[in-house]
Amino acid sequence: TLARRLRLLGVDTAYSNDADDDELIEQANEQDRVLLTQDRGLLHRRSLRRGGYVRGAKPDDQLADVLDRFAPPLAPWTVCSACNGGLSMVPKTDVEHDLQPGTRRTYDVFARCEDCGRVYWRGAHSRRLERIVAAARAREPRSTSS
Repeated sequence: TLARRLRLLGVDTAYSNDADDDELIEQANEQDRVLLTQDRGLLHRRSLRRGGYVRGAKPDDQLADVLDRFAPPLAPWTVCSACNGGLSMVPKTDVEHDLQPGTRRTYDVFARCEDCGRVYWRGAHSRRLERIVAAARAREPRSTSS
């Protein structure tokens, strides 16, 4: 859930729930990523260059913790929640063949993942996702002018 929410916010996020600890460390180090986990033992491994403990049991708390501590730049609605690829707006005519009849009738604005081809639109769940985006935006550091 945390990875999908970070991707919703446009944060470059690698995720693998079937990789072992050594694979996770190797990927984090090779890609110069911070490995976020609640596994304290993994964070104590000497081979891990950069890691962070994720505080909180609930997804909202975990996301708030990561945003507050790491303050990544946000670009909501630009990253595929499934594969982390970039999203590009596409005309409805380009994706109609991939849509269910109800979606085809109801929605007109679509994006497609440049990597996996998944199609996105602001559907019935969009209000919940917009609340997540708004809460994250409210946490963004404010620039101060002198």
